[in-house]
Amino acid sequence: VDLPVRAIREQVSSAIDLIVQQARLKDGTRHVTHITEVVGMEGDIITMQDIFVFDYGAGFDQDGHPQGHLTSTGLRPKFLSKLAQNGVHVDTSVFAFDGR
Repeated sequence: VDLPVRAIREQVSSAIDLIVQQARLKDGTRHVTHITEVVGMEGDIITMQDIFVFDYGAGFDQDGHPQGHLTSTGLRPKFLSKLAQNGVHVDTSVFAFDGR
């Protein structure tokens, strides 16, 4: 099928709510580093916003393993209403920015 790039991007942005990014860190372990919401389209660009990011600020232990954790960016995802319509209720306090 020969679809324009914009049409494909619109389909992707309307079909995906979340992207969970996992990365292999220097010590070889894998951690979820970002939980990002796909917000929609602005012109020809798919827009996204980070909901949670891995905070490396806690440093590393004596074995070189990261002591960080996922922390909220303070942004509340827009797809929460979709979840509520399907009977899934999320405590919105998990999205509060804790400043860590």
